[in-house]
Amino acid sequence: MTQHNHKKHFSPANADTNHPHLGQSGGVDRPVMVGFVLLENFSMVAFTGAVDALVTSNLVQTDNLFDYRTFGLESLTVTSDLGIEISTSFKVEDHVEAERIPFDVIIVCGGYRCQLGEYSKLSEFLRHCHRQGLYLGGLWNGAISLAHAGVLDNARIAVHSDNHPYVKEHFQDISIASETSIFDGRIVTGAGPMSALSMMLLLVEHFQGNRIARAVTEILRCDQLSETSVQPLQEPTDDKHYPDSLRKVLELMRNNIEEPLTLEELIHYASISRRQLERLFQTNLETSPSRYYLELRITYARRLLQQTNKPIIEVAIASGFVSSSHFSNCFKDYFGSAPSNFRKKSLKKPSN
Repeated sequence: MTQHNHKKHFSPANADTNHPHLGQSGGVDRPVMVGFVLLENFSMVAFTGAVDALVTSNLVQTDNLFDYRTFGLESLTVTSDLGIEISTSFKVEDHVEAERIPFDVIIVCGGYRCQLGEYSKLSEFLRHCHRQGLYLGGLWNGAISLAHAGVLDNARIAVHSDNHPYVKEHFQDISIASETSIFDGRIVTGAGPMSALSMMLLLVEHFQGNRIARAVTEILRCDQLSETSVQPLQEPTDDKHYPDSLRKVLELMRNNIEEPLTLEELIHYASISRRQLERLFQTNLETSPSRYYLELRITYARRLLQQTNKPIIEVAIASGFVSSSHFSNCFKDYFGSAPSNFRKKSLKKPSN
């Protein structure tokens, strides 16, 4: 995954449980509906990166977690920055006065050649969504459409650096974030095509929790691997924001998948106390050391099942499990499917 900076504002612990579609644990009781408004000449890379995060979230669970649809402004076709014409599901102007917008999130997808001026029907639509309590977002310069509509509610936004002068000139009261992706209040924004994925991971984490977001992160940041070669887990791109002691423990975990270290060994090598270690994980990763280590091993096992023909018992051993039954139970708890069923399912779906 491309190097990026972001500031996280939401987590399962402080998710807005008053939202009608959010459960008490931060999950939802049906797929989260995301609508993408595609501006003329929108960035295809930004759009597909955002959609990839949603599709991959669905692949790590047996039930779909997200669904998405697209909007054109006045037409059911929109031309991307690559000159490819995209058919959309709806037209914005048809939903301006809808009694209820059947979405949870609306994201405006901009691009390098998108017009920065206000489109009145889009502003009306966004204000209508805002009144109904939807989450709103902007990709590349899509946040400028939110600014025109007056729905930012003092939220800091991420916007492409080329458009900073425009924002400063036309919206003096709006604060541009130093991060390239940010979730502030009910507004989520990303500054460009490379930050689209990180922006969507913030959204995934907010609605579905850290476990799903981390699983998607591990999957999408990997290079394509050969059928017989599965590399160890890569270093998270945001590791640099963590304390040195936590980074050392994470590196130890990633380098010891097949033969996991004990908690006592991790504490010894990192030269910290057990309480300090647990506090570091809870503060920075919102989980326990043992749970995080298990997730690393389970995610690695998932790759082995998808990318190799190793028998399940060999996958279990390579992922640090002493028995296939224990591995199977942990895998099912994490991904909602037994390893054998997951492998069969993976063979039927195109890999992301």
